[in-house]
Amino acid sequence: MIERTVEFLRWLPNEIITLLIAMLPIAELRGAIPWALTGGGLTWHQAYLFAAIGNFLPVIPLLLLIEPLSNWLRGYKAFDIFFAWLFARTRRRGKLVERYEALGLALFVSIPLPVTGAWTGAVAAFVFGIRLSYSIIAIIAGILIAGVIVTLASLGVMETIKAIGIYP
Repeated sequence: MIERTVEFLRWLPNEIITLLIAMLPIAELRGAIPWALTGGGLTWHQAYLFAAIGNFLPVIPLLLLIEPLSNWLRGYKAFDIFFAWLFARTRRRGKLVERYEALGLALFVSIPLPVTGAWTGAVAAFVFGIRLSYSIIAIIAGILIAGVIVTLASLGVMETIKAIGIYP
């Protein structure tokens, strides 16, 4: 997915490509930072900054639109099935958020694994009824922590690959 996105956006500066990759659900900054450090040629602090900003950009629209949009789309059977599945799945996987609310939301978003980023965090904030202001702060904190983890992990992997002579 990232390769196709980059190929389509190749005419843009790498900083903007990093920002756009980080905005995508699933990829988020977990995909943007490694790409920025390898294919994008950005420094670690540029990769972190553009990925964190890009990962946060969709958060406020998501938080503001998820309820009215899901309510409207649930009038269609296929979307009703999808949202029932999504919200049930979020409740099952969001025990941390349910128990600790905003703090749990920050921790949930900060875990750099699939389906634990800002997009799912916005859904979890809605499902568990966390206030908008707390949700925004918690998701920002989670993004910043996840960015540090992914950046450090990416740099460690790159150094290991360099040490064994695979990457220049």
